Amino acid sequence: MKKFLFIAIATTAAISPALAQKYLSKSAHVSFYSDTPMEKIEAHNRQGTTVVDFEKNEMVFTVLMKSFEFEKALMQEHFNEKYVESATYPKGTFKGKFTPKGEIALVKDGTYPVTVEGTMEIKGKTNAVTAEGVFTVKGGKVSGTSKFEIKLADYGIKIPGAVKDNIAETVQVNVDAQYDAYNK
Repeated sequence: MKKFLFIAIATTAAISPALAQKYLSKSAHVSFYSDTPMEKIEAHNRQGTTVVDFEKNEMVFTVLMKSFEFEKALMQEHFNEKYVESATYPKGTFKGKFTPKGEIALVKDGTYPVTVEGTMEIKGKTNAVTAEGVFTVKGGKVSGTSKFEIKLADYGIKIPGAVKDNIAETVQVNVDAQYDAYNK
């Protein structure tokens, strides 16, 4: 009887992560890239928090704006004080749904393309965003990636005339998250 109970508990423990439908990352990597003939600007944030619900095909993403790191300290200071005003608007968020292009099998290694649609809020401005993404399952671990562009003006980010040739009006955003099962 003890042997049967042990096997039942061990099997349940092994299957539980595979049956989890919610996944969490507290160290998602979000970066953005501005490319102009005058200057290339890149910033990275490795403290994004995201939850994905594979049962409802929903996701939420939050980043602290002050956590973006730039190569040059002055760029980081200007980003926080002049462009995104991170003291007033501390977070950037995304809330949306994803549509798989086929079934996502969380128990089977594979690459699963999705289309993500939702709203992104930066600096108090909210806009619709649609992007292509990929969820990857490998060895029981789930990761997600996406690449898309946003127009700074859509989020009330104004580029002063003195540096208008240095900062692109549209920036590329890259997202990379490594998820763990989350059952709450």
